[in-house]
Amino acid sequence: MSSNDRTLALRVLLPGFSGTTLPDDYRALLAAGLGGICYFGSNTAEGADATAALSAAIRAANPRAVIAVDEEGGDVSRLHTRTPSPVLGAAALGAVDDLDLTEAVGRWVGHELAAVGITLDLAPDVDVNSDPDNPVIGTRSFGTDPERVAEHAAAWTRGLQSTGVAACAKHFPGHGDTATDSHLDLPRIDVDADTLATRELVPFDAAVEAGTRAVMTSHIVVPALDPDRPATLSPVVLAMLRDVLGFDGVIVSDALDMAGASGGRGIPEAAVLALAAGCDLLCIGPDKPAALVEEVCAAILAAVADGGLEHARLAEAAARVAALDAPLTAAGEPPDRLRQVEAAAGALLVEGVLPDLSGAAIVSVATTANIAVGDVAWGLGPDVTVHPAAPEEVPDGVPLVVQVRDAHRRPEVLALLDELSRGGRDVVVVEWGWPGPYDGGLARICTRGSSGPGVAAVVEVLREAGWTR
Repeated sequence: MSSNDRTLALRVLLPGFSGTTLPDDYRALLAAGLGGICYFGSNTAEGADATAALSAAIRAANPRAVIAVDEEGGDVSRLHTRTPSPVLGAAALGAVDDLDLTEAVGRWVGHELAAVGITLDLAPDVDVNSDPDNPVIGTRSFGTDPERVAEHAAAWTRGLQSTGVAACAKHFPGHGDTATDSHLDLPRIDVDADTLATRELVPFDAAVEAGTRAVMTSHIVVPALDPDRPATLSPVVLAMLRDVLGFDGVIVSDALDMAGASGGRGIPEAAVLALAAGCDLLCIGPDKPAALVEEVCAAILAAVADGGLEHARLAEAAARVAALDAPLTAAGEPPDRLRQVEAAAGALLVEGVLPDLSGAAIVSVATTANIAVGDVAWGLGPDVTVHPAAPEEVPDGVPLVVQVRDAHRRPEVLALLDELSRGGRDVVVVEWGWPGPYDGGLARICTRGSSGPGVAAVVEVLREAGWTR
């Protein structure tokens, strides 16, 4: 093994470590050529100044290192976890259908990331959310219409990349038509090739045309393309991205610690298979020890040595990653807040007649967020948070504003709402997730995702009904 080969193997890796300071063993890996670091919640927990200092330490160790993060706006934010994101998420933007606003939101996200030294945003999510029971996409999608999703994906990408931060359209070839979370299992998308071409691939084609510098794979099996391997590990699927869509940028794997990629085979083997299939930059996942990075690096070098991975493929991937760097522009103006609040109001779907909400209590129903969203602030600040199986915790004697997320796919939440409805209470349901079907008899406000502007729009509706807090 030459030192150059080890540098190449390290350059294609994008792990995440725990904490807000750079560990010494990761500093050494960066100095040896580690391709980059992916930030997760534990890395950004101390705010913008600490995140900027961490980025500076990473770039001091390796000036060409990629620093990546999931910052989609709306529900998925790593920079804004204690309060809702200051910008609308994809589902609300798609519902309003103002492409200038979508581009402005993408541009502001880029300015915020550039200000803390982040160079690659693992966004936007360009999946077409065609299954309302999707547990992992939902409000992260611009909607259900492929053409509308495509237009907004391109606008958001243009806005983001105008700041120098690279965009990464995800999750190729499309994660919208599934009710399975690839963090936990291996989904299958059973659609024919024509449906794939006219639905799933349309937004990716638009993102490529808009100049996206990266595309992220999905850990899903699409039998119409490859019946045996998830997209991340499939040369057939990734060749389609290169040869049919004409993409020549960086193919980023979704996190390889997800069950859809490494279940039954482990992360090092998944890394080798992903590289051989055509991935260039391998996201390993959050809070990983440096020893695992060394293990993955060793597996790549062993595969090159025994012929399981061509040296030219490794060198090609490393070269693409090295070319990802670009100057960043941190200065910029955020989208007008009033414009965003008005857009959020336009995205609201109000079903039924709201009762008198004078003196109403805000009740949040606690449910586990999907792994992509994580444990972040959402909705209005509650007066009380209750478990769906504990209706006795709901306050008595006052009207209620009950906040839920994706209630339509949570039987325990629907049961709680049904009990409140049968009790004759004055109750309004605020659905902060995907606006799925609901026929429980209570008035409902669907927001298409949580955000600061979305909260402001909901507050105005509640105040019109008498709520005064």
